[in-house]
Amino acid sequence: MEDGQVVVKRKSDAAAERALHGTTRAVIANMIHGVSSGFERALQVEGVGYRAELQGKDLALFVGYSHPVKMEPPAGISFEVDQKTRIIKVLGYDREVVGQTAAEIRGVRPPEPYHGKGIRYVGEKVRRKAGKAGKGAK
Repeated sequence: MEDGQVVVKRKSDAAAERALHGTTRAVIANMIHGVSSGFERALQVEGVGYRAELQGKDLALFVGYSHPVKMEPPAGISFEVDQKTRIIKVLGYDREVVGQTAAEIRGVRPPEPYHGKGIRYVGEKVRRKAGKAGKGAK
């Protein structure tokens, strides 16, 4: 700590120490950002009949399986669900855990390229494929 700021210094200019210097600085900066304002990752549920809802603290995903997929939030993570826009927000103070939890939710039903249905990150572009060609006239 110097003058109320966290300062990261290295002992030498060796390549390994330079690499760890940047990593250490970034990890500390993420810790400070997480505690002061927190991290958020938004996911969008796309598809007819697909939806997400909160059941207490748990997230219930209705994404085309015969049963709802329930996900319990890890320590320090909370979920918000907007029913109208079908957006799930993963909130927390640890950037790594927020990203991992969002990836696990997306992994329940990743977006598929033929119809575009599934769970995707907000702003994620899904490349669409053409699908089968119909029977042509002879």
